[in-house]
This record gives sequence, C-alpha cells and structure tokens, in this order.
Amino acid sequence: MPLTLRDLAPAAIMLVVAAIVTTVGADILQEIRNDQTANDYDYNVTTKGLEAMAELGDWLPTIALIVAAVIVIGVIVVYFGRLS
Repeated sequence: MPLTLRDLAPAAIMLVVAAIVTTVGADILQEIRNDQTANDYDYNVTTKGLEAMAELGDWLPTIALIVAAVIVIGVIVVYFGRLS
C-alpha cells in the first residue's frame, strides 16, 4: 500500500480530536473537582484525573511529531522503492 501525503490528513484530524477531547475532559474534571470538599476522596480522584489529562496534553506534540515523521519516512521509502 503506497503512502501519500494525503495519509497525513486523518492523522492530523485524529490529533486535533485528541486535543479537543483532552481539553473538554479537563474542563469537566475541573468543574467536578470545584464542587467537592477539599481532601475528600472524590476531590483527590478528580485531582489525579486532571494530572493525567495534563500529562496526556504534554505528550501530544511528541505524538504529532512521531506520526508526521512516520508518514514522511513512509513516503520517502515508497518513492525510492519505485525508482529501482
């Protein structure tokens, strides 16, 4: 299956959707946490959820770079494979 630059579009859409879901999820967790008593079990669980969302958000640029690199390397390999 030859790779083309058009294969980058679904990956880009996936990353945008992941960023939106992370943002909306963090907003929802923040609202839930604000309604809880400090140092209560529910408060601590939502705090851990917010930390997890922040960690996922920190990794999104790295994931985007890897996806783009894989597609570009795939296009290059397919191109040079056709030359021989």
